[in-house]
Amino acid sequence: MQENKSLKLYVRDYCMYCSKVLRAANQLGMELEIRNIWENPEHERELVEATGRRVVPVLAIDDSEGGRTWLPESRDIIRFMQGKSSGIDYLRDN
Repeated sequence: MQENKSLKLYVRDYCMYCSKVLRAANQLGMELEIRNIWENPEHERELVEATGRRVVPVLAIDDSEGGRTWLPESRDIIRFMQGKSSGIDYLRDN
């Protein structure tokens, strides 16, 4: 049974690492909810509460049991998305 996960990407304008992740998501056909921390103070608050920082990009991964994993770093986010698109659970296997 495949785990149902909801993906939320925290970004800001003019962030080259955010753009890199967004391009990869587009190429992989990944559906992400984009949460721009500069456009919505609530998104910024959520990010800071969870990570203690305003650094983006960060991917929030919600699982079917109500848990949330926060994945920072553009390379790790892209690796996770590549694995997900090929059926590999990067978070569980590493």
